[in-house]
Amino acid sequence: MKSKILAIAGGLLAATALASATAKAADVKIGLIGGVSGPIAAMAPAMIDAAQLAVQQVNEQGGILGGDKLVGVVGDSACNPQGGTDAATKAVNIEGVVGIVGPHCSGAVLAAAGSVTIPAGITVITPSGTSPEITGLKDNDTVFRTVPSDDYQGRALARTLKGMGYDKVAVSYINNDYGTGLANAFKSEFETQGGEIAGYAAHEDGKASYRSDLAELAKGGADTLVIFDYGDGTGLTILRQALENGFFEKFVGGDGMKSEAPIKELGAENLSTFVASSPVGEKSKSLDMFNEAFKASGGDPSAIFVTTSYDAAFLMALAIEKAGGDKAGVSAALREVSNGEGEPIMPGEWKKAKELIAAGTAIDYKGAAGDENFDANGDVPGTYALFKVAGDGFETITEMK
Repeated sequence: MKSKILAIAGGLLAATALASATAKAADVKIGLIGGVSGPIAAMAPAMIDAAQLAVQQVNEQGGILGGDKLVGVVGDSACNPQGGTDAATKAVNIEGVVGIVGPHCSGAVLAAAGSVTIPAGITVITPSGTSPEITGLKDNDTVFRTVPSDDYQGRALARTLKGMGYDKVAVSYINNDYGTGLANAFKSEFETQGGEIAGYAAHEDGKASYRSDLAELAKGGADTLVIFDYGDGTGLTILRQALENGFFEKFVGGDGMKSEAPIKELGAENLSTFVASSPVGEKSKSLDMFNEAFKASGGDPSAIFVTTSYDAAFLMALAIEKAGGDKAGVSAALREVSNGEGEPIMPGEWKKAKELIAAGTAIDYKGAAGDENFDANGDVPGTYALFKVAGDGFETITEMK
């Protein structure tokens, strides 16, 4: 009996030792929550690939913390509030992530943050959630973004269009957090600049026909329709039906419309009067370094939100390293690694950053999309440009200010 007890005890000790070794070697997980399905499904893969590039660089240069492997756990928000909440719940409660990059869409960000991540104390960095509503979240300083608020995009787009001679426009916007915030900012600034909004209406997602909505908007006499929606979803339907029925001659989209889907579906030859705004990386050595690395990995550096997605993931890794893996310290650490002070860290310079952090030396991340210095609300400044269709893609017309 005694020998059996000793054997059992020995087995328990061995199991405990094995469990401890396993725990020590456990992966460090971050959530990568994107609109894998839904209205930005064509954009999401490149964004996730850019975030995974940052994860790959971390692992190739010694791993995170004590040499652990960083793992990006992909979740699908479907670009809606319920999907965002579900994906965040799984990431936090089942996968045990230390932080989250995403969600991609504003409504998903707001819902996931309010229901899941803020109560759990998990830091979120969205690379593409642009609604002004995110700025005002009571988030205990846990919600950040590497893309500017739509309050800036909407106003910059209005100023740019007015300067280009667009004096009278109609506006159709999707009835969600993204569309409403962008449309309101645009309308306010366009009218301030002396422009006329000849029609202004929200539309619901997923209808088969918007012809009556378009006919009503066209009654105001504008030759230009501004569409704040997604080019992979309802925005494409509206653009197609407006073209087919000759309701408008010119078309303008926000960043959600800068998608390859309209080009593939409608043909570049039918989109000669279509332009769209989009955030762009500031010209810098950091942007060049990212572009080279992403292209080498098979990615398209010109794809929308890839710079902001990469920056969000690399920043998350830096913050986790700085916080020693303590999720409660990630938020404060995030501000410390990108605040304009310290030794500059460029995209891909993980080994250098890790050594400096270990030595107690201050670092300052210089991102592909810009310096990424967060203000009190977790927002960043940024650069936008206006694009036109060229072949099977887009080319820049002018920077927006």
